[in-house]
Amino acid sequence: MTEQTTASDASSKHAATLAQRPAHPHIVTGVALASFHVAACLAFFPQFFSWSAVAVCFTLYFITGCLGVTLGFHRLLTHRSLRVPRALEYFLAICGTLALEGGPIEWISTHRAHHKYSDTPMDPHDVHKGFWWSHCVWLVAPNPARLTDEEEQHFGHDLASDPFYRFLERAMIPMQIALALGLFLVGGWSWLIWGGFVRLVLVYHITWFVNSAAHDSGYQTYDAKDLSTNNWWVAFLAWGEGWHNNHHAFPFSARHGLKWYEFDFTWLTINFLKHLGIARDIKLPTDAMLHRFKKAPTASPLTRPVSSVSP
Repeated sequence: MTEQTTASDASSKHAATLAQRPAHPHIVTGVALASFHVAACLAFFPQFFSWSAVAVCFTLYFITGCLGVTLGFHRLLTHRSLRVPRALEYFLAICGTLALEGGPIEWISTHRAHHKYSDTPMDPHDVHKGFWWSHCVWLVAPNPARLTDEEEQHFGHDLASDPFYRFLERAMIPMQIALALGLFLVGGWSWLIWGGFVRLVLVYHITWFVNSAAHDSGYQTYDAKDLSTNNWWVAFLAWGEGWHNNHHAFPFSARHGLKWYEFDFTWLTINFLKHLGIARDIKLPTDAMLHRFKKAPTASPLTRPVSSVSP
């Protein structure tokens, strides 16, 4: 049986499964995201500008986006690419929760499902449905590939068994409200608008570009059996996450930028923690793995048959 036939059979099975699942629009999520974008536009008014507010915005962009989502939620908790002391793990999870992209159980289980069903109908943000679907529409439109509560418990079983992560799942909204209140009390409206709404919208779209642009444009070094690409500008904005083809080929790897010119700030952070004796059991692909999954130079990166890969 050829790879194309296997992929076709799997796709048909997935389509039949999805047809039996209910799908409803996520109206509350849509209203919230639209409201955040409208509120972020207030940053264009001069009375809400201050350099301190811009500094707060980019500081929180680093704390929630890089330390929280990229290092904490993704490389540490989703793929267990490294180990750190439990206190630091919990701190990074708090930072990721403050990105307001979902609690740790929801975020991590969804991403693990994305790897298992990458670019197939069961992928929650399948790029075959279009750039904007994979970017953000999948979050609010009827989407039968979104995980059920039972599937979240399955894919995120290690986190669901930890009372602290169950707490973060429940506390995500109160934590964000507390942060917004703190920003307002310390810096007024400018800090709230820039450190709250502008920062949220910025981190949202940069994260979403990994799902959309890094499955749509760029180059492929390795045969990951999906449409993931290495996209330099996504990598620059998303702290190294844009080297997405590398990541899908070796999901366990703590390092995504595998070439000398593939700048990966999160990897530099991990390496720094390693030299401090904080990060350990850091996983990297071997030279044999790199050679084995090297993509044939004549293959087309975006037109070959797609099959699922394991997380």
